[in-house]
Amino acid sequence: MIQTTNENQTTIEKEFSLEGVGLHTGKKVKVTFKPAPENSGYVFKRVDLENQPIVEATALYVDNKMQRSTNLNKNGVEIKTTEHLLAALVGLEIDNCLIELDAAEMPIMDGSSKNFVEALNKCGIKELNEKRKEFVVTEVISYKDENSKSEILVLPNDSYQVLTVIDFGTKVLGTQNASLEKLSDFKKEIAQARTFSFLHEIETLLENGLIKGGDLNNAIVYVDKPLEDKNMNYLKKAFRKENISVKPNGILDNLTLHYPNEAARHKLLDVIGDLSLIGMRIKGKVIASKPGHYCNTMFAKKMMSEIKKSEKEIAPRIDVTKKPLMNINQIKDILPHRYPFLLIDNIYEITEDYVIGSKCVTVNENFFVGHFPGKPVMPGVLQIEAMAQTGGIFILTKMENPQDYIPMFIKIEKTRFKKPVIPGDVLIFKLELLSPIRRGICHMKAVAFVNNEIVTEAELMAQLVKKEVL
Repeated sequence: MIQTTNENQTTIEKEFSLEGVGLHTGKKVKVTFKPAPENSGYVFKRVDLENQPIVEATALYVDNKMQRSTNLNKNGVEIKTTEHLLAALVGLEIDNCLIELDAAEMPIMDGSSKNFVEALNKCGIKELNEKRKEFVVTEVISYKDENSKSEILVLPNDSYQVLTVIDFGTKVLGTQNASLEKLSDFKKEIAQARTFSFLHEIETLLENGLIKGGDLNNAIVYVDKPLEDKNMNYLKKAFRKENISVKPNGILDNLTLHYPNEAARHKLLDVIGDLSLIGMRIKGKVIASKPGHYCNTMFAKKMMSEIKKSEKEIAPRIDVTKKPLMNINQIKDILPHRYPFLLIDNIYEITEDYVIGSKCVTVNENFFVGHFPGKPVMPGVLQIEAMAQTGGIFILTKMENPQDYIPMFIKIEKTRFKKPVIPGDVLIFKLELLSPIRRGICHMKAVAFVNNEIVTEAELMAQLVKKEVL
């Protein structure tokens, strides 16, 4: 399910630019990062193309033809090798950013997220007014690629955690694992883990005209086959090096590992970057076995499907066996409404951002006497009124002297009635702030559920008015 957290969204404080070379295209690229407003997420803009088209960072636009990196394609506009930058943004808990670039591929830099993290830190991070939303994992979601045997799943957990395990069946690398317990550790533990490859893969990529921007400073190369003279000469030419040798730990020289398990940490970095494409924070524990970009992004698409489904089934879970936060008598102490116009029975939860209440609809409701008495249906306007009263409780509890005020409607928008409400139904209301309360004005998204299905929704705006003014 989706929930609003108590934390504000963030963006960068000011714009900055980086320049580098794309790993696979070998083309120079300038990337400019700019602050972005609430709820915009990560957005790429190709400033080198006509009309400067934008490509949102979403799994819906993933192009899986190239599985060595995570590439986006929207209407033919490409953004390549996005994963290291996206991981840096997530790792620094930046929610919104506009990324402008004058070529198709992001710069590889040193093969990790380190340069992006350092630059983002220098420019500063600022809070925005809107609260963050997160996808709360309530059941296991998994995906397995039968071809590569890669598998990834997410379990319910109190926070976002990631565990990766890799085993490619080679002695030189062996089995490795890495974990991230909290995002605040990303900068120190994960950001500088560089990309890696096996020698046989490097040769194949070079033969296919890829990794034109690679060198021995931005990729760890594990030597998984005998290195003959002809191979050595080929690599010297490709990597523009006069001398290449193999270290005792089985990697090509010119690099020193930052961690013994740097390969597993880099795979974890990739998972974080790829899963950012769901467009929302994750509250759950991700476990990835032999992860790769194809498996990661297919899993991200599956998670987006689950999120879309949960948006339709986001009814609050009410334990009717427990005492409510406020019963009808406590409601009457705050809310000025009385029979026959008091339309809520219980309040179950009040936070800084939302309120949850309920009403049991019985056949004895006075309005059923005249409203389709042969086929009783609760009037839609009264459903709106019941939601408004729930919101009234919310705003009145924020006041020192709630008995001195009456919440009055200012505006009703985007109202939709999806299913009829009949006797025997239990209406569950959830009202969530759309913006901070200012000058006694409260703007909320209101949703009514019956049997876990949305029956009515609207955006409501009300203002507290002192009784003496009326």
